[in-house]
Formats: sequence, structure tokens, C-alpha cells
Amino acid sequence: MQTDSSSSDISSNNAGRARRRKRPTEATSDNNKANEPNLLVNDQNKYKSMLIRTYSSLWMMAGFVLVIYMGHLYIWAMVVVIQIFMARELFNLLMRVNEARRLPWFRLLNWHFFFTAMLFTYGRFLSHHLVNTVTTDKLLYKLVSALVKYQMLICYFLYIAGFVWFILTLKKKMYKYQFKQYAWTHMILLLVFAQSSFTVATIFEGIFWFLLPASLIAINDVAAYFFGFFFGRTPLIKLSPKKTWEGFIGASVATIFSAFLLARVMGSFKWLTCPRKDLSTGWLDCDPDPMFKPEYFSLGEWVPKWFPWKDVGILPVQWHALALGLFASIIAPFGGFFASGFKRAFNIKDFGDSIPGHGGITDRMDCQMVIAVFAYIYHQSFIATQNFSVETILDQILRNLTFEEQLTLYEQLGLIFHERQLAQG
Repeated sequence: MQTDSSSSDISSNNAGRARRRKRPTEATSDNNKANEPNLLVNDQNKYKSMLIRTYSSLWMMAGFVLVIYMGHLYIWAMVVVIQIFMARELFNLLMRVNEARRLPWFRLLNWHFFFTAMLFTYGRFLSHHLVNTVTTDKLLYKLVSALVKYQMLICYFLYIAGFVWFILTLKKKMYKYQFKQYAWTHMILLLVFAQSSFTVATIFEGIFWFLLPASLIAINDVAAYFFGFFFGRTPLIKLSPKKTWEGFIGASVATIFSAFLLARVMGSFKWLTCPRKDLSTGWLDCDPDPMFKPEYFSLGEWVPKWFPWKDVGILPVQWHALALGLFASIIAPFGGFFASGFKRAFNIKDFGDSIPGHGGITDRMDCQMVIAVFAYIYHQSFIATQNFSVETILDQILRNLTFEEQLTLYEQLGLIFHERQLAQG
């Protein structure tokens, strides 16, 4: 027994001698590797991921250009499809398999609230366009007018029906899970509709006001990726480890410069600048808004005599585009940072896998939703005219007043004009 114990001690001592302690320099290098920031320039698979990302981006761009060419109604349909995919990805975050099996109708209840919110939101924004579309058929016009008039009441009772449905489906020992899902559903509706609904309102003011902000976000995202891919060394924010200051600054400069140029190109097409008053898909033709008529500035002594262009034409909307570009490069990326923190809270990498190399639809729409609200508010504050045209007032009179009311209005206007003529005489 003693020999066995001594032999085991000897072998353990030999094993201990065989183990070599790491030198201080080796320990330091290992610590540096562990603490090294997870930057894109240090990613060994970055070229493979770049190819996948580029390939899927080209397909998305081709589809996006096709939808833009097809017109306002199809762009709206695209936004609706994007919202459905976003809602599906967000609904799945808190869905548990075991609880979902015990509540087979709960997912259907989520979608009931979703489509009720869609009817309420778009009914408010597009009711006038819908009425303008069905003016030729009197019966259909009356039906649509009634739906528009009672649209808010219909949506309210649809919501109450969902509320009662939720109460009747409550199960013992699952109250906490069900109420958590109920609150989560309403948060999703607020997140998706409160922002993206402004996108649809902007589309019918002119595709330009939808396309330019969306393009600037895409340009900022691509520029930040490539600047960070080749030059990124300084981490920007802990919520998103691969974002760098080099990518952020380089993308900001590229986005603002692109905003000025893109506004000049897009502002030259009536298809993009003319507003749509109905839900038809026909070709548009209108007198360009003064925002889209060039103003010429003389270059004078700024250019040599041999230079062929002595003046330069700039659209007034290009100066407004700089504000959109500044917002897209400085503020909108914080929508992406918010999404990164959100994903870290749920311990997930992406919201989904719908787009290879990009993640889910929600991963692509985080910054788009932020700038959609800003584009609508900016357009209403600085671009849209607040005065009513004669055509608009006549249209409201013919649609909302009966024949007897129109006759009374005509007689009262006649009396007013007659009194003014007497006063002037």
C-alpha cells in the first residue's frame, strides 16, 4: 500500500512539473484577445457575410424599385406586408410553446387586435382618397361614405369584441402569462402603427417624400457598414459592439452629400413629386410645386472662363433634403441602437431570419420607422400649404351637403355678394 501511494505521489509530482506555467507575456496576450472589441475589421468571416449581405440587398433593391414604379397603392401594400412580418416577429418574442398549446386561440386574438388597429389607422389617413376613387358609382359611393363616417365606431366595437374575447379566455394559473401577452400586443401595435402609419400618409403627398428618407437610411446603413468594414477601429456604443466612430462619421458625410444629389434627381420626375388624391394606379401629371422648380445661381468669378457652365440650377427642395440627410445620419441610427438594446434584453441576435445576412424585417425597419415620423412632421410643418383651394371646397360641398343644403348655400352666397356690391356702390 505504501509503494502504491508513493508511486502515485511521484506521478503527480511529475505531472505537476510537466505542467508549465504561462509566462506573463502569454497571459497578457490572452487577456488582450479576450478584451479585444468585437469589431467588423477583426471578423474572420467578414467577406463571406458581406457577399451574402450584398446579394440579398440587391434583390431587395430590385423589388423596391419595381414597387416604386408601380405606384402609390402598391407602395402602401408593401408597407402593409412589412408591418405584418414585423408583427409576426415581435409576437414570437414572448410566445412560449407550452403555454401557446394550452391557449390555441390566443394567437388569433393577437391578429384580431392587429387588423383592428390597421383599419383604424389607415381609415383615418386614407378615407378621403377612398371616397375620391368611387365617385362614378352612386351606390358604392354611398356605401363607402357610410363606412368612412362610422369607421371609428366600427373599430371601437371590434376592439371591444377582442377585449371581451380576452377576458373569456383567461385560464387559471396562466393569468400572468396572458396579461403579459396582452400588454405586449398593445406595445407592438403602438410601435408598428404609431410610426409606420405616417409613412402611408407621406406616400400620398408624393412618393418623393417617402422615397428620399427611405433611400437616405439605406445609404447611411450601407456607408456605415463599408466604412466600418475597412476603417473601423474605435467602438461607438456598447449596445452595438460592431458599430464604430469611423463608420458613423463616414456614413454621416456620405448621407448628407447623397441627400443633396438625390433630391435633385428625384425632384425631376413628376411620378415622384405629384400628390395622389385617390387610390387609382394611373399615371400622374401635375404642375410641379415651386419646391421642384429650379432656381439658377450665377457662378460668376468662382469658375474660370473656359468652364462651360456659368450658372447652376438648384431645386429649393434640395435645401430641405439636407435637413433630412442630417436627421438620417445623426438621429435615425439611434433607432438601430434601441433595437440592439432590445435584442440584448431578450438575448437574441436578430428578430428573425427573413432576409439572409440582415436578419428579420424588423432589423431593417428600426431606423426607417424613426425617420418616417420625422419626414411626415417636417413635410406638414415646412412644405405642405395650409390654404384651401376652390376645387377642394367645391368637392367638400358636393360630397357632404344635400341638394337642398347646396341650394341654401347658393342663395346665402348670393345675398352676401349682393350686400357687398351695395356697400361698394
